[in-house]
Amino acid sequence: RLPDASTPYTSTIVFLVRKGNPKGIKDWADLTKDGVSVITPNPKTSGGARWNFLAAYAYGLKANGGDEEKAKQYLKTLFKHVPVLDTGARGSTITFVNNGQGDVLLAWENEAFLALKEDGGADKFDIVVPSLSILAEPPVAVVDKNADKKGNAEIAKAYLEHLYSPAGQEIAAKNFYRPRDEKVAAKYAAQFPKLELVTIDKDFGGWKTAQPKFFNDGGVFDQIYQAQ
Repeated sequence: RLPDASTPYTSTIVFLVRKGNPKGIKDWADLTKDGVSVITPNPKTSGGARWNFLAAYAYGLKANGGDEEKAKQYLKTLFKHVPVLDTGARGSTITFVNNGQGDVLLAWENEAFLALKEDGGADKFDIVVPSLSILAEPPVAVVDKNADKKGNAEIAKAYLEHLYSPAGQEIAAKNFYRPRDEKVAAKYAAQFPKLELVTIDKDFGGWKTAQPKFFNDGGVFDQIYQAQ
């Protein structure tokens, strides 16, 4: 009912590294180098971690000419560099930011910017945008049952439509989400570097296909993680 599959703004998966990037991390291949410790949550329990996993898999596919077995091998190697699998993205952020574990945190871009914005964050961390990642699309919707019950359906609808307006898009960009509006996006181009983006629908057949293939019991994650 809303444009762009009800996603007025987007994000992607980036790397949050220690200030000065001491391990020289530039792209996904660097995450599997000796001595690099990667923080990411468990994709079996964390929705955010599934985006991380699929972005890494997409890189593995591209780097290996579309060979799925080699992409799985890349993931297997990558997860050998993950010392702890927190249950959610917030837990992984605490592990990296507060507890000082790891050299790189796989994070939604808006969350990485928030880590820089928090007290002293800009002096502690840098953001690295990889060559390829995944288009993360947080959807918005009016829950008709609730809106009808409370009698605020029109207000809720107007609020969501406002998210697509130039003013709403400006607010999204200021909160570190990539705006859909081309004019607003151009204004914030320096904040959001261009990169190659795969999508859940085009490249993975949508969540109805990706969830069972990658994250259900016996899926790709279990195959590469249990085999360690």
